[in-house]
Amino acid sequence: MNIGIRLHDLSKESYKTIFKKCKNAGFDYIQLVFKKALLGDDNKPMLFSKENALKIAPYLKEAGVKVAMLGAYFNPVHSNKSLVKENIEYFKEHLKYCSLLGTKYVGSETGSYNDDKWTYNPKNQTETGYKESIKVFKELVKYAEECGSYVLMEPAYGHIMYDVKTLKRCFDEINSEHLKITIDIYNLLYIKNYENYKEIFHDALMTFKDKIKIIHLKDFNVIDDSLKQCGLGKGIIDFNFIIDEISKYSKNATLIFEGVTGDDIETSLKYIKNIIKKY
Repeated sequence: MNIGIRLHDLSKESYKTIFKKCKNAGFDYIQLVFKKALLGDDNKPMLFSKENALKIAPYLKEAGVKVAMLGAYFNPVHSNKSLVKENIEYFKEHLKYCSLLGTKYVGSETGSYNDDKWTYNPKNQTETGYKESIKVFKELVKYAEECGSYVLMEPAYGHIMYDVKTLKRCFDEINSEHLKITIDIYNLLYIKNYENYKEIFHDALMTFKDKIKIIHLKDFNVIDDSLKQCGLGKGIIDFNFIIDEISKYSKNATLIFEGVTGDDIETSLKYIKNIIKKY
Protein backbone atom coordinates (compact mmCIF):
# COMPACT_ATOMS: atom_id res chain seq x y z
CA MET A 1 0.00 0.00 0.00
CA ASN A 2 1.23 3.48 -0.87
CA ILE A 3 1.40 5.98 1.99
CA GLY A 4 1.50 9.75 1.63
CA ILE A 5 0.82 12.97 3.47
CA ARG A 6 -1.03 16.20 2.76
CA LEU A 7 2.10 18.23 2.19
CA HIS A 8 1.07 21.40 4.03
CA ASP A 9 0.57 19.34 7.20
CA LEU A 10 4.30 18.66 7.08
CA SER A 11 5.56 22.11 6.16
CA LYS A 12 5.07 25.28 4.13
CA GLU A 13 8.30 26.35 2.50
CA SER A 14 10.22 26.75 -0.74
CA TYR A 15 9.44 24.30 -3.52
CA LYS A 16 13.20 23.77 -3.72
CA THR A 17 13.43 22.16 -0.25
CA ILE A 18 10.03 20.85 0.80
CA PHE A 19 9.99 17.64 -1.25
CA LYS A 20 13.30 16.43 0.19
CA LYS A 21 11.93 17.13 3.65
CA CYS A 22 8.89 15.02 2.78
CA LYS A 23 11.05 12.14 1.57
CA ASN A 24 13.24 12.34 4.66
CA ALA A 25 10.09 12.13 6.81
CA GLY A 26 9.36 8.77 5.19
CA PHE A 27 6.71 9.64 2.59
CA ASP A 28 6.85 8.76 -1.09
CA TYR A 29 3.46 10.30 -2.00
CA ILE A 30 1.75 13.62 -1.36
CA GLN A 31 -1.57 15.34 -1.62
CA LEU A 32 -0.51 18.74 -2.91
CA VAL A 33 -2.27 22.07 -2.52
CA PHE A 34 0.10 24.56 -4.08
CA LYS A 35 -0.84 27.72 -2.20
CA LYS A 36 -0.89 26.00 1.19
CA ALA A 37 2.41 24.12 0.92
CA LEU A 38 4.69 25.86 -1.55
CA LEU A 39 6.48 29.19 -1.42
CA GLY A 40 7.77 30.62 -4.67
CA ASP A 41 11.00 32.45 -5.41
CA ASP A 42 9.40 35.63 -4.01
CA ASN A 43 8.65 33.79 -0.72
CA LYS A 44 4.92 34.16 -1.37
CA PRO A 45 2.41 31.28 -1.67
CA MET A 46 2.75 29.62 -5.06
CA LEU A 47 -0.39 29.24 -7.15
CA PHE A 48 -0.96 26.37 -9.52
CA SER A 49 -0.22 27.07 -13.19
CA LYS A 50 1.46 25.34 -16.09
CA GLU A 51 4.57 27.42 -15.50
CA ASN A 52 4.74 26.59 -11.80
CA ALA A 53 4.03 22.91 -12.40
CA LEU A 54 7.00 22.78 -14.76
CA LYS A 55 9.09 24.67 -12.20
CA ILE A 56 8.53 22.23 -9.34
CA ALA A 57 8.55 19.00 -11.37
CA PRO A 58 12.36 18.55 -11.34
CA TYR A 59 12.45 18.96 -7.55
CA LEU A 60 9.75 16.33 -7.11
CA LYS A 61 11.69 13.94 -9.34
CA GLU A 62 14.98 14.61 -7.58
CA ALA A 63 13.42 13.91 -4.18
CA GLY A 64 11.64 10.78 -5.41
CA VAL A 65 8.23 12.04 -4.31
CA LYS A 66 5.07 11.41 -6.33
CA VAL A 67 1.86 13.44 -6.40
CA ALA A 68 -1.07 11.18 -5.58
CA MET A 69 -3.55 14.01 -6.12
CA LEU A 70 -3.74 17.77 -6.46
CA GLY A 71 -6.07 19.49 -4.03
CA ALA A 72 -8.08 22.27 -5.62
CA TYR A 73 -10.76 22.27 -2.93
CA PHE A 74 -13.45 24.93 -3.24
CA ASN A 75 -17.06 25.49 -2.25
CA PRO A 76 -19.33 24.98 -5.29
CA VAL A 77 -22.38 26.40 -3.46
CA HIS A 78 -20.69 29.49 -2.01
CA SER A 79 -22.93 32.55 -1.98
CA ASN A 80 -20.30 34.54 -3.89
CA LYS A 81 -20.97 33.22 -7.37
CA SER A 82 -18.10 35.18 -8.90
CA LEU A 83 -15.78 33.33 -6.53
CA VAL A 84 -17.34 30.02 -7.51
CA LYS A 85 -16.77 30.77 -11.18
CA GLU A 86 -13.16 31.76 -10.46
CA ASN A 87 -12.57 28.55 -8.52
CA ILE A 88 -14.12 26.41 -11.27
CA GLU A 89 -11.64 27.87 -13.73
CA TYR A 90 -8.78 27.30 -11.28
CA PHE A 91 -9.86 23.68 -10.85
CA LYS A 92 -9.96 23.25 -14.61
CA GLU A 93 -6.41 24.59 -14.80
CA HIS A 94 -5.39 21.77 -12.47
CA LEU A 95 -7.20 19.22 -14.63
CA LYS A 96 -5.50 20.51 -17.77
CA TYR A 97 -1.94 20.43 -16.45
CA CYS A 98 -1.91 17.88 -13.60
CA SER A 99 -0.14 15.37 -15.84
CA LEU A 100 2.94 17.61 -15.77
CA LEU A 101 3.31 16.46 -12.17
CA GLY A 102 2.70 12.80 -12.91
CA THR A 103 -0.84 12.62 -11.59
CA LYS A 104 -4.29 12.42 -13.17
CA TYR A 105 -6.32 13.28 -10.07
CA VAL A 106 -7.68 16.61 -8.84
CA GLY A 107 -9.94 16.70 -5.80
CA SER A 108 -12.54 18.75 -3.98
CA GLU A 109 -15.26 18.38 -1.38
CA THR A 110 -18.86 19.13 -2.33
CA GLY A 111 -19.72 22.35 -0.55
CA SER A 112 -21.67 23.95 2.28
CA TYR A 113 -24.10 26.86 2.47
CA ASN A 114 -22.03 28.19 5.38
CA ASP A 115 -19.62 29.53 2.77
CA ASP A 116 -16.06 29.72 4.10
CA LYS A 117 -16.80 27.78 7.30
CA TRP A 118 -17.42 24.49 5.46
CA THR A 119 -19.69 23.31 8.29
CA TYR A 120 -23.14 21.76 8.61
CA ASN A 121 -26.11 23.77 7.39
CA PRO A 122 -29.59 22.20 7.14
CA LYS A 123 -29.84 23.41 3.55
CA ASN A 124 -26.85 21.23 2.65
CA GLN A 125 -28.97 18.11 2.96
CA THR A 126 -31.68 19.26 0.58
CA GLU A 127 -32.52 18.59 -3.05
CA THR A 128 -31.70 22.23 -3.82
CA GLY A 129 -28.20 21.78 -2.44
CA TYR A 130 -27.72 18.50 -4.26
CA LYS A 131 -28.70 19.99 -7.63
CA GLU A 132 -26.51 23.06 -7.21
CA SER A 133 -23.45 21.01 -6.28
CA ILE A 134 -23.82 18.31 -8.91
CA LYS A 135 -24.23 20.92 -11.63
CA VAL A 136 -20.72 22.16 -10.89
CA PHE A 137 -19.24 18.67 -10.74
CA LYS A 138 -20.84 17.71 -14.04
CA GLU A 139 -19.06 20.64 -15.63
CA LEU A 140 -15.74 19.68 -14.06
CA VAL A 141 -16.02 16.03 -15.04
CA LYS A 142 -16.90 16.93 -18.60
CA TYR A 143 -13.74 19.02 -18.76
CA ALA A 144 -11.73 16.19 -17.19
CA GLU A 145 -12.92 13.90 -19.99
CA GLU A 146 -11.51 16.36 -22.51
CA CYS A 147 -8.18 16.54 -20.67
CA GLY A 148 -7.79 12.85 -19.89
CA SER A 149 -7.70 13.60 -16.17
CA TYR A 150 -10.00 12.71 -13.26
CA VAL A 151 -12.10 14.54 -10.69
CA LEU A 152 -11.97 13.17 -7.16
CA MET A 153 -15.12 13.89 -5.16
CA GLU A 154 -14.96 13.70 -1.36
CA PRO A 155 -18.08 13.40 0.83
CA ALA A 156 -18.45 14.79 4.36
CA TYR A 157 -21.34 14.76 6.82
CA GLY A 158 -21.48 18.56 7.04
CA HIS A 159 -21.45 19.05 3.26
CA ILE A 160 -23.80 18.52 0.31
CA MET A 161 -22.83 14.91 -0.41
CA TYR A 162 -23.16 14.00 3.23
CA ASP A 163 -23.24 10.21 3.23
CA VAL A 164 -22.41 7.22 1.06
CA LYS A 165 -25.93 6.93 -0.34
CA THR A 166 -26.05 10.56 -1.51
CA LEU A 167 -22.57 10.30 -3.00
CA LYS A 168 -23.55 7.14 -4.87
CA ARG A 169 -26.60 8.89 -6.30
CA CYS A 170 -24.35 11.71 -7.54
CA PHE A 171 -21.74 9.28 -8.88
CA ASP A 172 -24.34 7.32 -10.82
CA GLU A 173 -26.01 10.44 -12.20
CA ILE A 174 -22.75 11.88 -13.53
CA ASN A 175 -21.91 8.43 -14.89
CA SER A 176 -18.37 9.02 -16.11
CA GLU A 177 -15.14 7.07 -15.90
CA HIS A 178 -13.50 10.40 -15.16
CA LEU A 179 -15.15 10.76 -11.76
CA LYS A 180 -13.44 8.95 -8.89
CA ILE A 181 -13.73 9.05 -5.11
CA THR A 182 -11.81 10.13 -2.02
CA ILE A 183 -12.95 8.58 1.27
CA ASP A 184 -12.27 10.11 4.66
CA ILE A 185 -14.10 8.21 7.38
CA TYR A 186 -13.60 11.00 9.92
CA ASN A 187 -15.37 13.46 7.62
CA LEU A 188 -18.41 11.19 7.40
CA LEU A 189 -18.86 11.10 11.17
CA TYR A 190 -20.52 13.31 13.78
CA ILE A 191 -21.53 12.86 17.39
CA LYS A 192 -24.60 10.76 16.60
CA ASN A 193 -23.04 8.22 14.25
CA TYR A 194 -19.35 7.92 15.14
CA GLU A 195 -19.85 4.64 16.99
CA ASN A 196 -20.92 3.12 13.65
CA TYR A 197 -17.72 4.11 11.85
CA LYS A 198 -16.82 0.53 10.92
CA GLU A 199 -20.17 -0.02 9.24
CA ILE A 200 -19.96 3.32 7.42
CA PHE A 201 -16.41 2.68 6.22
CA HIS A 202 -17.30 -0.83 5.05
CA ASP A 203 -20.33 0.55 3.19
CA ALA A 204 -18.18 3.18 1.46
CA LEU A 205 -15.56 0.67 0.33
CA MET A 206 -18.14 -1.90 -0.76
CA THR A 207 -20.03 0.77 -2.71
CA PHE A 208 -17.09 2.27 -4.61
CA LYS A 209 -14.28 -0.32 -4.39
CA ASP A 210 -11.63 0.45 -7.02
CA LYS A 211 -13.27 3.79 -7.83
CA ILE A 212 -11.68 5.02 -4.60
CA LYS A 213 -8.28 6.49 -5.42
CA ILE A 214 -7.45 8.29 -2.15
CA ILE A 215 -8.22 7.27 1.44
CA HIS A 216 -7.48 9.80 4.17
CA LEU A 217 -6.20 8.34 7.42
CA LYS A 218 -7.37 10.13 10.55
CA ASP A 219 -7.95 9.24 14.18
CA PHE A 220 -10.02 10.98 16.83
CA ASN A 221 -11.34 11.04 20.36
CA VAL A 222 -14.66 12.35 21.68
CA ILE A 223 -14.19 15.38 23.94
CA ASP A 224 -17.11 17.44 25.28
CA ASP A 225 -19.50 15.82 22.79
CA SER A 226 -17.29 16.73 19.84
CA LEU A 227 -14.96 14.71 17.64
CA LYS A 228 -11.37 15.88 18.06
CA GLN A 229 -8.66 14.65 15.72
CA CYS A 230 -5.47 13.14 17.15
CA GLY A 231 -2.42 11.19 16.01
CA LEU A 232 -3.02 7.80 14.41
CA GLY A 233 -3.28 5.05 17.00
CA LYS A 234 -4.09 7.52 19.78
CA GLY A 235 -7.85 7.53 19.35
CA ILE A 236 -10.95 5.48 18.69
CA ILE A 237 -10.25 4.19 15.19
CA ASP A 238 -9.29 0.52 14.87
CA PHE A 239 -6.69 0.74 12.11
CA ASN A 240 -6.26 -3.01 11.92
CA PHE A 241 -9.87 -3.06 10.75
CA ILE A 242 -9.35 -0.07 8.43
CA ILE A 243 -6.29 -1.54 6.71
CA ASP A 244 -7.92 -4.95 6.43
CA GLU A 245 -10.96 -3.45 4.71
CA ILE A 246 -8.76 -1.47 2.34
CA SER A 247 -6.78 -4.60 1.47
CA LYS A 248 -10.03 -6.37 0.53
CA TYR A 249 -11.86 -3.71 -1.46
CA SER A 250 -9.65 -0.73 -2.39
CA LYS A 251 -6.10 -2.01 -2.22
CA ASN A 252 -4.85 0.27 -4.99
CA ALA A 253 -5.91 3.48 -3.24
CA THR A 254 -3.18 5.73 -1.89
CA LEU A 255 -3.37 6.28 1.87
CA ILE A 256 -2.90 9.94 2.78
CA PHE A 257 -2.28 11.33 6.26
CA GLU A 258 -4.49 14.41 6.57
CA GLY A 259 -4.48 16.67 9.60
CA VAL A 260 -1.63 14.69 11.17
CA THR A 261 0.98 17.25 12.21
CA GLY A 262 4.04 17.86 14.35
CA ASP A 263 5.39 14.98 16.44
CA ASP A 264 2.33 12.90 15.51
CA ILE A 265 3.65 12.50 11.96
CA GLU A 266 6.58 10.28 12.91
CA THR A 267 4.67 8.17 15.45
CA SER A 268 1.67 7.81 13.13
CA LEU A 269 3.83 6.63 10.24
CA LYS A 270 5.56 4.01 12.37
CA TYR A 271 2.19 2.85 13.68
CA ILE A 272 0.58 2.47 10.24
CA LYS A 273 3.64 0.85 8.67
CA ASN A 274 3.63 -1.73 11.44
CA ILE A 275 0.06 -2.67 10.53
CA ILE A 276 0.57 -2.59 6.77
CA LYS A 277 3.59 -4.91 6.86
CA LYS A 278 1.15 -7.72 7.69
CA TYR A 279 -0.37 -7.35 4.23
